[in-house]
Amino acid sequence: MTETTIDTLVTDKSKLFHFVGIKGTGMSSLALILHQKGYRVQGSDIEKYFFTQRDLEKAGIPLLPFSANNIKQDMIVIAGNAFPDTHEEIEEANHLNVPVIRYHDFIGKFIQPYTSISVSGSHGKTSTTGLLAHVLSGVAPTSYLIGDGTGHGDPHAKFFAFEACEYRRHFLAYSPDYSIFTNIDFDHPDYYTNIDDVFNAFQTMANQVKKGIFAYGDDPYLRKIKTGVPVYYYGLKETDDIYATNIERTTEGSAFDVYHGSDFVGHFVLPAFGQHNILNSLGVIAVAYFEKLDMALVAKEMLTFKGVKRRFSEKKVADMVIVDDYAHHPAEIKATIDGARQKYPDKEIIAVFQPHTFSRTIALLDDFAEALDLADKIYLCDIFSSAREKSGNVKIEDLGAKIKKGGTVLKEDNVSPLLDHHDAVAIFMGAGDVQKFEAAYENLLSTTTHNVL
Repeated sequence: MTETTIDTLVTDKSKLFHFVGIKGTGMSSLALILHQKGYRVQGSDIEKYFFTQRDLEKAGIPLLPFSANNIKQDMIVIAGNAFPDTHEEIEEANHLNVPVIRYHDFIGKFIQPYTSISVSGSHGKTSTTGLLAHVLSGVAPTSYLIGDGTGHGDPHAKFFAFEACEYRRHFLAYSPDYSIFTNIDFDHPDYYTNIDDVFNAFQTMANQVKKGIFAYGDDPYLRKIKTGVPVYYYGLKETDDIYATNIERTTEGSAFDVYHGSDFVGHFVLPAFGQHNILNSLGVIAVAYFEKLDMALVAKEMLTFKGVKRRFSEKKVADMVIVDDYAHHPAEIKATIDGARQKYPDKEIIAVFQPHTFSRTIALLDDFAEALDLADKIYLCDIFSSAREKSGNVKIEDLGAKIKKGGTVLKEDNVSPLLDHHDAVAIFMGAGDVQKFEAAYENLLSTTTHNVL
């Protein structure tokens, strides 16, 4: 398919857009954006419930089970990156000569009319994109695509903020005006060979950015980025281009002043927890500052940020605070526990962790153990088996043996060891289906508490 053909298809509102794998976090976000911009949209996926489908159903977007019969002549197919060309619907589309565009290729073309800001990094992409979208939307018309399944298409958008994932170098389909780089770390060992391979991908991405890059200044790999556009570093040191000082971290959130050199940018209060969220906000503040937006309005919008899905999402059940978090890398586990310590300094912190992919578990086994040991008590769930990886030469007990405080293995039908804890914080972490353990615990906790009462 030629570049010209894709350009034409992306703006064709006369056709029905069919999403193969519409429940994926990025795919569901894009489907919502197109729907709100007046496109006709439907999609297919497995029938198992996934949290992204709630917003799709509220928007009235038809959701179908996978079937070759879903593919008709008068449509354009957007294919999720998780599905090979041998998928029955993609094969049928090719047989009928129905155009098939990969998710990342579609976005790469779709963003071109806007002032686009991508957010990339091994960790923090979704939270940073969510804050960026929230702040920009309050200041100017903005469309956005967040990796938690949230998408919004403003018909009058000036800005387009979106999450750009480095997995399999998919973000190289994009040439945004600006990009925020939160960090470079070794992840996705099923694809990347080592940290230098990851750096190479980010260096290539940097060469495609049109106006400027905002990068975390303490990351040694980001400091090595060389490109033709300005790279502005943010952080907590006066040697950074944009830096935070006078930081106060409380049980209500974080407050700090921001400077660009000797120029005062503004005072900001962020109702989020953990040092990583202060750093994420600096990337957002830098974008707004260099786009010459009203920084008083930016500070006002930041005050009302409520977070994103599956990032320190909390609820109270009986006497327990239960947190749902997507953390699936050691750096993310550390950040999540740090945030919990800030908000609940006097409570016991319990980590319930389900590793995601066998290759990541093997590659980072010692780092996972070190991160989990920051909690007061650790529980483990069997490694998530997915279409990407169904098995591997590691088992959950191998991780438990590395954890100094030990790691009790939970089963979905037996989470009763968690009942030993009271007036504490239980953090369920993982990118697989750790929510089923959380649901079993909530049900058991509610039933046990009711029976006791």
